[in-house]
Parts: sequence; C-alpha cells; structure tokens
Amino acid sequence: MAHLDTSPRFPDPDAAFRLIVEAHRGLTEAASADLNARLVLLLANHIGDPQVLAEALAAAAAASEGRRSDRS
Repeated sequence: MAHLDTSPRFPDPDAAFRLIVEAHRGLTEAASADLNARLVLLLANHIGDPQVLAEALAAAAAASEGRRSDRS
C-alpha cells in the first residue's frame, strides 16, 4: 500500500510555485477557485490511490486548521 510522500520532489520548487501563480494571474476570484478545483481533481486522478488521497486531504486539512487557530 502506498503512502503520501511529502518529501521535496521538485528540482526547482520556486519554478513550480511560479507556474501555479502565473496560471492564476488575471483570473477573477471565481475563475481562480475553478482552476484550483480542476487542478485538485486532475492531481487526485493522477494519484489514483484512495488511501494516499485520504492522507493528502487529512494533511491539507490539518495545515488549514493550524492557520485558522493562528488567526484567532
């Protein structure tokens, strides 16, 4: 059974980040949210393993919860 690999995998993480930022440049908030949703679905399909997807969702939710409590 596969597990979520959170180790750095991009040879140039800054370039990957720039790709994402540039994809959103000029989009409305709604169009940006739509792009994010489509990207998530494409990457979830690429993962293709429900257990790994569940781990990724749990990790993302935990990170999001941490940010919410920091704002309080």
